[in-house]
Amino acid sequence: MNVSPLSQPPSQPATAAVSTASAPAAPLKTEASKTPAAGTAAPPASSTVSISNAGRAALAEATESAATTAKEAGSGDRQAQRLLAKEAASKIG
Repeated sequence: MNVSPLSQPPSQPATAAVSTASAPAAPLKTEASKTPAAGTAAPPASSTVSISNAGRAALAEATESAATTAKEAGSGDRQAQRLLAKEAASKIG
């Protein structure tokens, strides 16, 4: 069974036991010590994504309706014909 990591309950952080005889305990760092000062807020990150024409075509094929697929198959689209044949075979067997 495939389980998405997002559907799993959050795991508890791992803890390690430190022997005081072999090494002194290290000071704990908290989240507050990792964040920048309140006056020095970082600018929001931005990025630009461009999708290729092949990617756009793949998205269009993946999201088209059954009616669109049937229409394309009727007009000679080989990919649509294969998809319809595959769906028909899965319904039978």
